[in-house]
Formats: sequence, structure tokens, C-alpha cells
Amino acid sequence: MAGRDLRALFSTNDRTLDTAEAFTNRQGQWEFAVAALAEHLQLVSGPGFDPEDVEAARNNVVVFHGVGGIGKSTLSRKFEASLADPEHRPAQWRAPAWREARILPVRIDLARSASPDVEKVVLSVRLALAALGRPLPAFDLALRRYWEHQHPGELLEDYLNRGGLAARFGKALPQQMQSALADVAQALMLPGTVGSAIGQVTGALVGALRERRQTVRALAGCARLADLLESEPDLDTLSYYPHLLAWELARTPPAKRATPVILLDAFEEIGDRTHRDFERFLQRLVWLMPNAFFVITGRSRLQWGDEALRGQLDFTGPTAWPGLATRDTAPARTESPAPGRERQMLVGDFSFEDSDDYLARRLSVDGRPLIDEGIRRVIGQRSHGLPLYLDLSVMRFLDLRRSGNTPRPADFDHDFPALIARTLSDLTAPERNVLRSVSLFSSFDITLATRAAGLPRQAPALRLVERPFVRETPFELWPFHLHSLIRATIRGADDQTDDRWSPADWHQAAGRAFVALGEQWRDGSDHDRLLLVGCLRQGLAIARDFALGLDWLTEAAWTYVGDSVWEPLDLVAGAEEEGAAVTAADALVELLSTLARRQHENRARTAERLLAVTDTGLLPAELSDMAVYYRAKAQRDLGHTEESRQGMRLVADGGGRLAPSARRGLAHLSRLAGDFTTALEAAERLGWEGRHHRVVGDVQWVQGDMPLAAQAFGAARAEGEEHGKSGEAAMAQAMRAFTLAFTSEPSADAEIDLGEHLLAQVDLRAATLDVRIAALLRDAGTDVGVEERAQALAAEISASGLLFIQAKLELARAFHHAIRDDQAGLASSVSRLRELTREGYYAYYVDIAHFMADLPLDTPSRARWLAEQRTVRQRWRALVLDRRTLLASGPTAGAR
Repeated sequence: MAGRDLRALFSTNDRTLDTAEAFTNRQGQWEFAVAALAEHLQLVSGPGFDPEDVEAARNNVVVFHGVGGIGKSTLSRKFEASLADPEHRPAQWRAPAWREARILPVRIDLARSASPDVEKVVLSVRLALAALGRPLPAFDLALRRYWEHQHPGELLEDYLNRGGLAARFGKALPQQMQSALADVAQALMLPGTVGSAIGQVTGALVGALRERRQTVRALAGCARLADLLESEPDLDTLSYYPHLLAWELARTPPAKRATPVILLDAFEEIGDRTHRDFERFLQRLVWLMPNAFFVITGRSRLQWGDEALRGQLDFTGPTAWPGLATRDTAPARTESPAPGRERQMLVGDFSFEDSDDYLARRLSVDGRPLIDEGIRRVIGQRSHGLPLYLDLSVMRFLDLRRSGNTPRPADFDHDFPALIARTLSDLTAPERNVLRSVSLFSSFDITLATRAAGLPRQAPALRLVERPFVRETPFELWPFHLHSLIRATIRGADDQTDDRWSPADWHQAAGRAFVALGEQWRDGSDHDRLLLVGCLRQGLAIARDFALGLDWLTEAAWTYVGDSVWEPLDLVAGAEEEGAAVTAADALVELLSTLARRQHENRARTAERLLAVTDTGLLPAELSDMAVYYRAKAQRDLGHTEESRQGMRLVADGGGRLAPSARRGLAHLSRLAGDFTTALEAAERLGWEGRHHRVVGDVQWVQGDMPLAAQAFGAARAEGEEHGKSGEAAMAQAMRAFTLAFTSEPSADAEIDLGEHLLAQVDLRAATLDVRIAALLRDAGTDVGVEERAQALAAEISASGLLFIQAKLELARAFHHAIRDDQAGLASSVSRLRELTREGYYAYYVDIAHFMADLPLDTPSRARWLAEQRTVRQRWRALVLDRRTLLASGPTAGAR
């Protein structure tokens, strides 16, 4: 379809310019549907297909979903017309691949305005099948019985005439039903008039089916017919009758055989995701008619492939609906054809290719696109596929030419105020207020939208989210978000509408949005990390953009830090954009982003960034303490222990929230220096807030007392779980796995597995490395590539700047060499340990390496061991000897 673009035509005097309306024809959706239908036809025509199989996976449905107003209903109607008559198929749509198959399309409008119900849906399908020109006795008898029970005294023909179904589908059904009833009555040799004998006919038929009489052999092939005829003829039973249709279709003579294509439109209007009664009936229709093909259009993806709906619907999960499951949950199957192929498609904005095609065809000279490729690329990327933006860009192109300028790509990195006016044109004043307010959010819900707009009722927000420029992702924390281009334009363009907002209006709305986010966070669960991180991301962005005070962000920041999970906040601080932080929110963004990213960057960079944050002086004292404390931790990891001690002492003396953690940090520094007595005494005073059990474990494992250390780490993990601190539990378990990996305990595998499981839920680089070193320790002394794995891990640790982890890895390598009595390898490890601990911290690792190999110390130990040095030596040597014994007991004794 193409016509003259009169607006463009009257925008230029250039008569060589060809202007045409570009029509986007949804060819991709058509090809998607017909390809799936072709696979369906191949499947149902195969020798192994059984319409009565109610266990096999279903792949007889495609779903087109998208926002309201995007053209789904038009698409559904076009599909129906194109399948019914090739003459109605758009020229751009290629002819289907099948040749001989007969298709019977029937479109059923589920919109509330069409007053849909289960009876209408089932009757519409049966009426469409009347085109086969023959009774369908199994179904027709069941339907006749249902009708006389549920509609006594009402003729089905009158009902069809009154509801318009007879006018749409014809009047063949009552006659076909009467014929089916007469044929069965005659086969059963029943007396009396057929018209009044439905109860007698069905009763006699059931008996004959149960007795397998030859007189009803034609119907006896339907295994479940007798059960359906004996069931109470209510609405629930009616929803199972499509099974009879499927059976009748399969036994239709080849000359009359046809494949129904049932198009269910406006699927979102049959209920909601709490009340699924009607959806359950429709799902049965799809499931029980595996030889029919269904095209469903609605606003949301169909959830039938989701296991979470088990119990709400009859058939759920990726095994039942492989084409409706998300790609990461769909099972790998090979019985085909293409059982795991995605069967759901978003009907949304233009693709980049469609946008480019649109722009290329709108303006041309001598058949060549007037808008060059570079400009088309910029417009397409900026448009996010929004057709209106493409149209406005074409007019801008003509405006630039008319003014004597040569359009360039940079001219189209542009916001169109007209986009706002066009977007707002059909909105009510409250809806426009909500739209501007929600542009402050990256995503939102109805409550946030209403609060940010300062409205007393939710109705305007509820109406707004039905608009096509509001996208819905049902399972997100906040399900709605504006079309990216609409949001950017509303926030950034020079709005010239009559009710445009002043800077003061924007600031007030930002304040309301900020408060609403804080209230949602405070009202949520204490352990709802998703809500916490979402509120932080949006709240920090709003506070930064509008120079708001920190308010609830301070407490939220402490909660975020307190669990050591470190989800990425995906925020870019203003300091990086402007060269220096200018608000407290800027500084807090940089602080939290640094803490999250420290798991993935060198600790030297972390220390540098945290120093810059404290130097701004923008943070309140308690948040400044946070920066000082974590900088001290980074310095300790780098081996800058004196600077670390100064920072820890400053925070501990301040008595703030991190004072217990800082006192733990001081205890760790004592342990690093080999002053184990002081570290252990400090641990006894730390309590839960100072993570006392973990400190005890850290002291005890270097004494070679692995059972006591493992017990302490286990208590630390349990305490972390008791307080809902998944990060603490994961760190403690990582060290428990590390400790037990030195031993010959068979439980080491399980402890490592548990550590990996707990760490999968958090982002803790050092603890993750501890578990990986534990895996090396578990395999120490064997020939399973321990040294090669250690070298690869050493390179990774070196890039992180985690000096203490590097030393711990080297100690593990020394353990491996001691078990194998590899003197050269041991000497190399000792040499590297000396280099890593040359500042005096962790120097006792060199002592432990000597203990493992039962070698004399080159210099006296400076460590203050908890027991006599001889005892510590014996413990470490015993670990080596125990491993040797285990490995010597059989060729696979050490294999895990």
C-alpha cells in the first residue's frame, strides 16, 4: 500500500522529489505465523499424531503481544481475511508454503465489548466447522445434552440468531445436530420421536459404548465420549467438549478434512492474572484441540510456559508449552518439528531495518533515497522505532533543505517538542500531569505515578498505562516504563504546550517522586533487596538531577552496604560527567558505585576513588565514615597496613555504625602481623556486629587447628543466616570450605559446593577466590592440573590487587608441593611467599610452609602462636601426612 505523501509534497518546490507514504505491513508477523502453521500442518498429518493424546506437549499456538493501540486487532483481522481468501492478502505478504491443505479461519473477539463467554467461544468454533458439511455426532450429541440442561425451553437456533452467530456462520448447525441425533437414535433402534429423546439417546449410547456394541462402533473410537456424556452437563464439562471436536476432525474423510485456525483476539480482556477462570477454559480449548492452530493476540506474553502458574491453570510449564517458555527455561527436545522454537512475538515499534526502509521510501529522487544512509542511521537509532519520530525527522529534513542547508547526521540528534504535543494531544489534564511525573522514573507502578503527580486518585494513572507509549513488563518490580524516546523528549525538549511545566514545577514533582520512593522502600520487607536496589537507583538519580537532600537515601545506603551483596547500581556519578561532585547525592552515587565495582577492579583504584569521595566534604559524617572504612579495607588488601590501621582506628574511635567493623578490622591487622593472642582477645569483645566467630576462625586456621576453625566459621555462617545477612553467610562458608579443604575429610566437596551456592546469590570477589583456592587444596597432591590451575588463578588475583589472596594461594601451592615432596616447587613457593610478605604482614605464611614440609625455619618466627610453636608445626605436618596416606591408599583415593 503506497500513496502520495501530500504533506511532504507541499513542503518543497522540488518537483524531482518523489514523496510516498511508507506502509509498514507487519510482514514479519505474517511470516512468523505461517511458518508455525506450516510446521503444525506437517505435525498433524504425520502417522504418529494422536488427537486424543492429552499428555504430549503442545505447539499449536502463536502469540502476538504488545501495548494497546499498536495494531494487534488489525493484525488479527488481516490474518483471518488472508487465510480465508488469498485475494485479501497484502501483496507484500508471501503466499503460504502449503498447497493442498484446507484452512478454516475463525476469529473470536474476546474484548469486553463483544461480551464473550465460554458458550460463545465453543459455539463459534463448532459453527466454523459446519463448513465441513457434515455432522460431528460425538460433539453434537454432547452439546445438545448440555443445551437442554442449561437452556431449557430455548432453541439453539433462536440463540444463534439473536447473538448474530447465525448471520456470521450460517444456519447449518441445528440441522447437523438434528441429523446426528437421528442417526444415533436409529443405530440404537430407539422408539419415539427423536426430538424429545436426547436423554434417552445419550443414556442408551453410553450403555452401548460401555458394552462395545457393534451398532455404535463409529463412535466407540472416541475413548472419552462415554465419560463426557455421563458427566454433569455444566459449564466446566462444556469446556472439555473441544476434545470431541478434535477427535471428529481427525476422522473426517480426507476429501472434507480442514485445519481450523482459531484467532483469539484481545486476550488481555478475559480477566486478570488473579482471576483466571475464563483463561482456564480457553487454555483447555487450545490443549484439547491439538489438530487446530491458534493465533492469540493480547497485550502481554502468554504465561502458560511458566511453572509458577501450576494450580492456577490445568497445563503449565516449559514441558507442556515449549514454544511459550522463555528461552532459558524451554527444554531441549528433538522430536520436533521445532518444538522449542519461540512462539511469542512482540508487536511493537518498527525494527531498525523497518525504520530505515520507511525513511528510504518516504523521499526519493529518480528511485534513489533522498535521505542518505548516515542520516537514516542516526534517525533510526534516536527514534527507538517510534513511527512519529520518523515522520517528524522527515519534515525536519525538508525544513533544513528549504532553508538552504545541507542536512547532516548531527542535525538529527534532536528532540522534537512536537513529539510532546502530539503525545499529549488526546490526554486529559490529569493524565498529562501523570505523564510528566512518571518521566522522572525509569520504571514505575500505579502508586508511584499517582504520588509523584500529587493526585488524590489513581484513575488518571490507570488510564495512562493503557496508552501505547507506556510499556509493561508484568514481572518487574515496577511494571511500567515510558517509551524511551518519549521519556527523553519530555525530560529534555523545550516544551511549548499550554500547560508546560516550569523548573519549579519539575522540582516539586521530583520531590514528590523522591518521597514516594522512600515510602515504598520503608513499607517493604527488610530483606527485599530488589526493592532496596530499585529505590536506590531511582532515588539517587532524582536526588542528583534535582539537587535534593539525601533524606531516606542515607538509611537505604547503610542497608545496601550492610549485607555485602553488592548488586550493581548502574549509576554514573555527576563527578565523572562534570569533573567534580556538586551535591551530596553526587558523592553518594560515587561512594556506592565504587563499593559495588570494587569487586571487579583493582583495589588501588578503589582506594583512590574513596579518597576522592571523602575529600569532597559533601557527605554527612556517618557516610564519610563508610568511605574511610572501606578505603582502609582496600589498603589492607593492598598490603598498606599502616594506612589501613589509621583509617580503622579513626572509624573505631568515632563510635559510629561501622565502629564494630573497624574494631574487627583492627583485630584482622593484629592477625596479619602474627599477633594472634591480641586478635583472639579482641574477637571475644566484638560480638555479632563485629563478626566475632569469623575472626576466631581466621585466627584458628593458621594455627593448624582446622576442626576448631571450621566450627567457628560454621557458627559465623549460621549467625549470618539468622540475621538475614546472605553476604556474611557466604563469606563464612567460603572460609569454612577453605579450612576443611586442607583436611582429608570427605565433607570438603559438599562444603565447597555450598560455598559456591551461597556466593551465586551475592557479588563477593575475595570470598569467591577463597572457594576456588579451596578447590585447589582439595585436589592438592594429585595429578589433576593443580599447578596449571594455580597459575591461571594467580594471574587473575594479581589483576585484582588482592595481595592477601595472592599469599593465600601461594600457601595452597606450598601445601601441594609438600604433599608431593617436591622440594624445588616448595622452594619456589617459599620464595614467592617471602616476596609477598616482605612488609612483615602474613609473614607467618612462610613459617607455615616450612611446618608443612617439616623444614627448619631460616629465621626465628615473629608470630605469637596460641600454642607452642612445636604444636603448630605438628598440626600442619599432620595435614600433609594425612593427605599422603589418603592418596597412597588407592589410585582414585584423592579423586573428587
